[in-house]
Amino acid sequence: MKQLMSKITLIMLLALLSGCGYNTMQANEEAVIAAWGNVESSYQRRNDLVPNLVEVVKGYAKHEADTLKAVTEARAKVGSMQVTKDVLDNPATMNKFQQAQGELSGALSRLMVVVEKYPDLKANENFMDLQKQLEGTENRINVARERYNQAVQIFNTSIRTFPNSVTNSMMLHLQRKEAFKAEETAKVAPKVKF
Repeated sequence: MKQLMSKITLIMLLALLSGCGYNTMQANEEAVIAAWGNVESSYQRRNDLVPNLVEVVKGYAKHEADTLKAVTEARAKVGSMQVTKDVLDNPATMNKFQQAQGELSGALSRLMVVVEKYPDLKANENFMDLQKQLEGTENRINVARERYNQAVQIFNTSIRTFPNSVTNSMMLHLQRKEAFKAEETAKVAPKVKF
């Protein structure tokens, strides 16, 4: 009888552990980390393309030095940030990272306005190729951010729902991850003038 009770207890314990969500939460956190890696990879691609784009534009637009300087400085600021896994758990660091990326995006937008002033530049094959690559990279960044936010949502849900929330509070102590948020300037639609 004692042996039967031990077996029943073991079976019940295994049943409880299989539904505790420990492995699910671990897998979801790894998905967040992997998605973040994809975001960083997309940013790195943009960071690598910007100097080439700036050099091509410099040849055509020497007197637009302020715009080119802003792009170069924004890229340097982004490049100097040490982004670690800890940024995912720290809203202030995540916000600082997003601001730096936003500054680079803004500088690149101003650079594209310079391009409009120089029709010869738009016809330059090298520039056109770089511009297409940069546009593709910006799309990749957006997709990577969306996938990261989806992974964060799944992870955050998994650590907050029962029975995972109990397992998390007793064993793992995982914290919610920060999602990408729109910049303040994104709330106002841009005005296009011709």
